[in-house]
Amino acid sequence: QVQLVESGGGLVQPGGSLRLSCAASGDILDYYAIAWFRQPSGQEREGISCISVRDQKYYGDSVKGRFRISRHNAEHTVYLQMNNLTPEDTAVYYCAAREDICGTYTYTGNFRSWGRGTQVTVSS
Repeated sequence: QVQLVESGGGLVQPGGSLRLSCAASGDILDYYAIAWFRQPSGQEREGISCISVRDQKYYGDSVKGRFRISRHNAEHTVYLQMNNLTPEDTAVYYCAAREDICGTYTYTGNFRSWGRGTQVTVSS
């Protein structure tokens, strides 16, 4: 069973940075793509980034150029470095896993394993 645990969220001022972590159980990163989603209060969950087993990286338009995804298989962790944050980035952030490729990573139905989320709040 794939288990994912997010951490690193918190309160940050506009223009600031945070690094989120997605800790995975066992050696699943050798076999699973990991995506990051976010869900602002009262809105739908949005896929924002994904990294495949072969280290292919994808970003949504809303975060491209500001966020960077990376995987560290030896640490069983995928990171999401978030820079130049704005209030519009405020949301609960989730990581999710699917086998091998990212595919249509913006579609929540493509991912069967999810973490419980970490809150990111961008406010002055």
